Amino acid sequence: MTTLFDSYRLGDLPLPNRVVMAPMSRVRAAAGGLATAAMATYYAQRATAGLIVTEGVQPNLVGQSNPGTPGLYTDEQVASWRPVTAAVHTNGGRIFAQIMHGGRVSHPDTTGMQPVGPSAVPAVGEVFAPSGRLPAPVPRALDTAEIPEQAESYAAAARRAVEAGFDGVELHGANGYLISQFLSSNANLRTDRYGGSILNRIRFAVESAAATVAAVGGARTGIRLSPGGGLWGVEETDTAELYRALLSELAPLGLAYIHLEATIDDEILLDLRRAWPGTLIMNPVHPSNPNPTGPADADRWLQAGADLISFGRAFLANPDLVERLRNALPLAPADEETYFQGGDAGYLTYPAYRYTA
Repeated sequence: MTTLFDSYRLGDLPLPNRVVMAPMSRVRAAAGGLATAAMATYYAQRATAGLIVTEGVQPNLVGQSNPGTPGLYTDEQVASWRPVTAAVHTNGGRIFAQIMHGGRVSHPDTTGMQPVGPSAVPAVGEVFAPSGRLPAPVPRALDTAEIPEQAESYAAAARRAVEAGFDGVELHGANGYLISQFLSSNANLRTDRYGGSILNRIRFAVESAAATVAAVGGARTGIRLSPGGGLWGVEETDTAELYRALLSELAPLGLAYIHLEATIDDEILLDLRRAWPGTLIMNPVHPSNPNPTGPADADRWLQAGADLISFGRAFLANPDLVERLRNALPLAPADEETYFQGGDAGYLTYPAYRYTA
């Protein structure tokens, strides 16, 4: 029986276990989207994971969603990430950068630019800005001729990620951000080749992935998806058909993996598992579920055909999560108040499990 602690080969990358640290925004980058020494410590503390996927990293300025997030589009940003990747590798880990273009989930107060999206339809809810939460603005609909440039931005960031020492990248195609907006039937109201039919709505995702594979290779490229997720007001019609079509178009690219969130019923997720010929990372708990992923969730999906299991919130307060899972040790709860507040508290201050005599 497959367990979390079996080794796995992800393309050319040997993983010592099947525990993945899921991407989680922590908004602790320095001005200019620079990675910091604290970020190097944070990720190095969690390097026993089979694979770390970083917080979302913007591929260009207009793609920045929240204040305090890091980038991979300048030489200075590349240089700032090198100590992070070096620290993880020194501690024996492996690390992918998640490339995240926020699309309409942004604000001019954050970037100095009007957000862009497939259509001039605002996200539902309030977005983060330097002064706090503000109503989501109406994005500027991308011209057809501009869309390939945004797809290529993922590839350009991937090149810089490899230059910075990352083992690969994950395209953020989930949770209502730009790729997810193009997949949507209510955020994407286009009538050109990028909108309307399923084949048109998946085009941007496929072109972004293909550009990234051309830049750094399929073995260094994954993509995260949240079928039917509904975050930021994104809706999808014909979700099962949409994602089967997407996986069919992605399969020939030889991606390292797809990373699915449990945002729809198991029947559809299992169907997508059967449809995908490569590695599947499963995040077993819906983002709205207050309980973090636990061992039972992981085991259920490993036996259902997932190859790797990603843990999000459980990794925040448990830098030694792999050891705790291996030895059935209790998991410490995370302090939600410190998720996005900045500073080291609730970031670097969670200890490893303390054994008592």
